[in-house]
Amino acid sequence: MNNNRYCVVMCGGVGSRFWPYSRENKPKQFIDFFGTGRSLLQMTVERLSGIVPTENIIIMTNGQYADLIREQLPDIKPEQILLEPARRNTAPCIAWAAWHIASINADASIMVAPSDHLILNPVAYAEAVKLSFDFVESNSSSLLTLGITPSRPETGYGYIQVGKRLHGNFARVKTFTEKPNEELARVFLDSGEFFWNSGMFFWSAQAIIAAMRTHAAEIAVVMDRGASVMGTADEQAFMATNYEACPNISIDYAVMEKADDVCVQTVDFGWSDLGTWGALYDVSPKDREGNVVQNTRVVLHDCHDNVIAAKGDKLVVASGLQDYIIADTPDALLIIPKSDEQKLKLYVNDVRSKFGSRFS
Repeated sequence: MNNNRYCVVMCGGVGSRFWPYSRENKPKQFIDFFGTGRSLLQMTVERLSGIVPTENIIIMTNGQYADLIREQLPDIKPEQILLEPARRNTAPCIAWAAWHIASINADASIMVAPSDHLILNPVAYAEAVKLSFDFVESNSSSLLTLGITPSRPETGYGYIQVGKRLHGNFARVKTFTEKPNEELARVFLDSGEFFWNSGMFFWSAQAIIAAMRTHAAEIAVVMDRGASVMGTADEQAFMATNYEACPNISIDYAVMEKADDVCVQTVDFGWSDLGTWGALYDVSPKDREGNVVQNTRVVLHDCHDNVIAAKGDKLVVASGLQDYIIADTPDALLIIPKSDEQKLKLYVNDVRSKFGSRFS
């Protein structure tokens, strides 16, 4: 195994589009959605086995999730967990990880992976990851992302347009497009030139640091100021007083859409960002009427294409429902059409404004 290879697992999101299962005190990455005994985070780390040394896995998370990380990942040492003192989106998170890793190993190549994605074909995933590491180690200035072969005109994902083809499934990135409307998403799908933006990245530590200094100077200034304490006992304290100075911005906006040497490997390994109940529906086994029933007992009459999930020893009886999400927890019940799932963040904000943080 290559000891210069590292993986940064981003594990600080709230996952409000999976409310009421995903809550601020236990977001979706810590939840076992499929009854396997493993959370999405645990599955993410397990997929890295044999690809990245366990000691080279860096977990980026919010301070309030430190205990959950230690509970679910007992093999990860405390020095491998970096606790963000504030939520500042993916660019500052990735920057801190890059400067931290570079202080340990200047020759490092880095993978960045969200903690809450689902991969149905781990063998194809492992092959794609290894090829991606090979690519950035042979192209030291390149920033690489993974583009997922689209299967439908999805409006909830960003898209990558491929440009000049390189070797194999690698190509130059021509454009990035954030979540399109359905009409444009259909054009993208039909063209064959667009792929879903997976949010997984590869680069050398030196390449991403250089790109940050060029395109995200406000972030790089903070990290350079703390360079002398990276990898030491003073690192966390420095970030506690300086991290909030970083702008709240994604890595796509801060760097990827601006940099010159950006490439993509187009892949198809059964990927879902599992960002919504609808995404869970798409990847889950269904009954004869197309219903997905998650870990609960049901009696259904004339119900089709629904998601039904309930915690505890509860029986759900429903009739005449089509394309609905029913998600029940001991203190909250969600019933909405699947077509409204993109509004769930707004609904959670309404809950927070009326009832405070108790239900969020």
